[in-house]
Parts: sequence; structure tokens; C-alpha cells
Amino acid sequence: MTVLGSGLVKLVVRVKLLPTREQASVLEATLRACNRAAAYASTVAFEQRTYTRNDLQKLVYAEVKAAFGLSAQPAVRAIKKAVDAYATLRANLAAGNLGTVGSKRWKKATGEPVAFRPEAAQPFDDRCLSWQHDARTVSIWTVEGRLKNLRYTGRTDQLKTLVEHRRGESDLVRVKGKWYLIATCDIPDPEVYEPVDWVGVDRGIVNLATTSDGTNHQGRRLSRYRRWQAKKRAELQKKQTRSSTRRLARRSKKEFRHATHVNHKISKEIVSVAQRTGRGIAVEELGGIRDRVRLRRDQRGTLSSWPFHQLGEHLKYKARRAGVPFLEVDPAYTSQRCVRCGHTEKANRSTRDHFCCRRCGLAGPADHVAGVNVRNRARSAWVLVNVPVPAPRLSNAESREMRPVTVPS
Repeated sequence: MTVLGSGLVKLVVRVKLLPTREQASVLEATLRACNRAAAYASTVAFEQRTYTRNDLQKLVYAEVKAAFGLSAQPAVRAIKKAVDAYATLRANLAAGNLGTVGSKRWKKATGEPVAFRPEAAQPFDDRCLSWQHDARTVSIWTVEGRLKNLRYTGRTDQLKTLVEHRRGESDLVRVKGKWYLIATCDIPDPEVYEPVDWVGVDRGIVNLATTSDGTNHQGRRLSRYRRWQAKKRAELQKKQTRSSTRRLARRSKKEFRHATHVNHKISKEIVSVAQRTGRGIAVEELGGIRDRVRLRRDQRGTLSSWPFHQLGEHLKYKARRAGVPFLEVDPAYTSQRCVRCGHTEKANRSTRDHFCCRRCGLAGPADHVAGVNVRNRARSAWVLVNVPVPAPRLSNAESREMRPVTVPS
């Protein structure tokens, strides 16, 4: 997961812990105790309508320490975890992500305290967790005291990033019986170079990404994989047995992880080509497309699962890490406009795959034409952004004041 910040690229590095059986038992007890404490703090906050950190801490701090066996700093982190959960809930309600006010989903979200799974992730700050990078071990607070010499491993580039750029908290997570630490790393932005040209990227459903160079990243395999996953889900849901429910739980998010992997591969290749050739990357600004486009019922599921936004975010942060210029341009009529004569007409795109200009006869793949139009718009936009602002004209009096004075030797 990656978040963009001002002047910094925030990367999340996940390293795998290698605990012994005894250490794993202690970590599990710690995670469960912290989540019970957070659930208690959440219940009190809901009943007392107290959602600020200081006020809630005054109410529950002593009880959290005494009842759940937490030290001072872990107790503070558990309370803060509950406060952050309600802040996230308010943000989702304000954004309309939980339905309209009074809807069934809205009532369910606001009618009961925020709950925490027994093994939900738990944040640890530097007072509770220390890293020994040379030995590749960590020392972490637990309910049974400080647990030292807990080994971890990861890829070489991850470990290097961890040593050089780790900042702030680290989250202890258990996923399918395996233990991980997730740390946030702040990496300074590299200097963005002046592009010699642009790589236009047209995103779509049939073709996930088509560049102005003519490179086509097809989405047929991903679409076929999704249809297969949907068929398997339907078969398991139809059975309605305990075994089918367990299988559905194991398959959850598998499709999402596969699509994310595909987007990583595509974005990495595009950024690599742009960096090697000294060009920038331009994409269409597709925000709100689901609200603008009206589709048939059988097409809605395909559009909703279309990972175009994630591909754009991957391109953005990978370009930023590499110092590659990145622009979002107006998407209007990019697949209907002729790149040679500029004639724009819906009939220019006779089929989904084919483009043929009704005025000059230019023909070619529609997605390639759209990528070239995106590139051309990026050229114009970059010139406008980088036009030097003329210096203000000075009056005669101001000019006299700014003339250099010759000092006699």
C-alpha cells in the first residue's frame, strides 16, 4: 500500500516475523488483549458519546490498564485505536460510503459500537517496539513482558528501505497464521526531470492500458479470471453449507490481489519505459466515471470491478518514486478525435477496436489513437504549466531605485 504525501513518498513495508511456537503464543495473547481493550474503549465512547482522545482516555485509561493487563503506552495506543476507528466511521458517513441517512446500512453502522476482531492489527510505537537491523530482530512489548530476539525477514530492497527511511508506528498483524510487521517509510521525492516527450496511456476494460507507443496490455486474461471466480463464488453460495462458507472465506480478496498484481506489473513496465527514454507519463482523468456513464445491467458488474483507478494510482506513485513527470489530462473524446486532422465525431470509432476518420481517412486501433491524443494533450498542458511568468514592469522611480550604484575605490 502506498500513500502520497507533500514532499515525501510514504511506502508501507511488510516484513515477515519468524517466531518460535512459544513466541507466537505470546504474540497472539498480546493481540487479543489489545483488541479487547480497544473494544472496551469503543463501547464506552459510544455510550458516553465521547470521541476525542483526551476525554476518552480520562474515562477508561485506568480500567484498560487494570482489566486487560496493558502497560501505559499500549493502553494509550488501544484507546487511540478506538478514537481513530470512530474518525474513520465519521469520514465514511460524510462521504456517503455507508448509504444515505436513515438507510438500513447507515443505521447498522451508527446503531452500535465499533467492534474489533480478536486478531485485528495493533499499532506499536518506538516505545513498545525497537528494531535491531543488523541482527534482523525486533524487541516488542507483550502481556508477558518484553519479547526480545524475535527474528524477521524480507526482500533485500525492503530491508534497505526499512533501515534508511522507517518513521512512526509499526503494526503487528496476523494473516492466515503468519505474523507480519507493517512499517511506514518516508522516502524523499527525487527531482522531477524535464521530459523530452510524453507517453500517453489510455485505460480500458478490454485493454487495460494502451500506450501512445502502441504497446497494448490486454485485459482478456483478467476478465476471464474474474468470470471464473464469479462462477465459483456462485456455486459455493448456492450450496449454503458450513464447508462452502469456509471456502468462500478463504477465497475472499483473492481476485482483488490478482488484479493488484496485474496493475503492478503494467505500471512498472510503463514507468520503466518512460524513465529510460526521458519522457513523462500522461493518463486520462477518469474521476467520477461511474456516475457519468450509464450502462446495461449486465455491464455494471464489469465496470464496478474495473481497476482503472488503482492502475492510475500505481502509475502516479511509481512515477513519483522514479522522478518521472506525471500528468492527468481531459479525457473528453480522446477515442473519437483524429490525431492528424483533429476531426471529432462519434462515427470515427465504427467499432470498439477500430478507428477510421470520416474526414481524412486515418485508420488504426482505437485505443492506440486515444493514447496518442492523451500524449498530445499532455504536450499542450505541460507547455501551459511551464510558461514563464513575465516579470512585472517597473515604474521609472522603481527603476532608478534598483539601478546598481558604483562605489568609488
